[in-house]
Amino acid sequence: MSALALQDCDVFYGKAQALHHVSIDVAAGEVVSLIGRNGAGKSTLLKAAIGLNAVHSGRRLIGDRDVTALKPHQLGRLGLAFVPENRRIFPNLTVEENLKIATVMGRKGPWSLQRIYQLFPRLQERAAQGGDTLSGGEQQMLAVGRGLLTNPEVLLLDEPTEGLAPLIVDQLIESMRVINAEGIAMLLVEQNLKVPLKLARRQFVIDNGRVVWSGTTAELQADRARIESLISV
Repeated sequence: MSALALQDCDVFYGKAQALHHVSIDVAAGEVVSLIGRNGAGKSTLLKAAIGLNAVHSGRRLIGDRDVTALKPHQLGRLGLAFVPENRRIFPNLTVEENLKIATVMGRKGPWSLQRIYQLFPRLQERAAQGGDTLSGGEQQMLAVGRGLLTNPEVLLLDEPTEGLAPLIVDQLIESMRVINAEGIAMLLVEQNLKVPLKLARRQFVIDNGRVVWSGTTAELQADRARIESLISV
């Protein structure tokens, strides 16, 4: 049974169709990646999964429950957490205040403020600083930490390593391995193959709003030249 699934989903922006009969699933505790070029529909799909984009037809499922009609805050209470591409840090709040906001979700679980500081020691060092004083990498740590404090079952990450220095990318990869080892499933959106190949068990490729390829990481490696042609700008 999938922790999260979209089945034959269509999504529109006005009259323009953005997703066409898209199906994707994430099992409990699994890391799945969604890869595609800019404008392929990756962020649209994540927003459909978390309820920010309405599903015109098809179904959104958590386990065997149809949650197509639920709003984002309701999906959050059922165990979905979204880390958006633009991070959405509150600039006028401190790092600690940004983190504590997530605890209003009220879900019980192992993730606490102290555990976030253990995972990202840099955030504890910056706890009293404003969100707008952080580097890009620190803001990404803060966005991930905020998502974890909702104690999710599935973490949806939209381009978490985009624009970051290679050293910070490596640190985030290791952090995501720790998070996954705690049993949290992930749906990871990336354009660069480096991160998905290190983290994900299965891969989906999206282009022009359609899933055009899916398979295991080993199958992607065997077909890598074609996959790279599909995701190249």
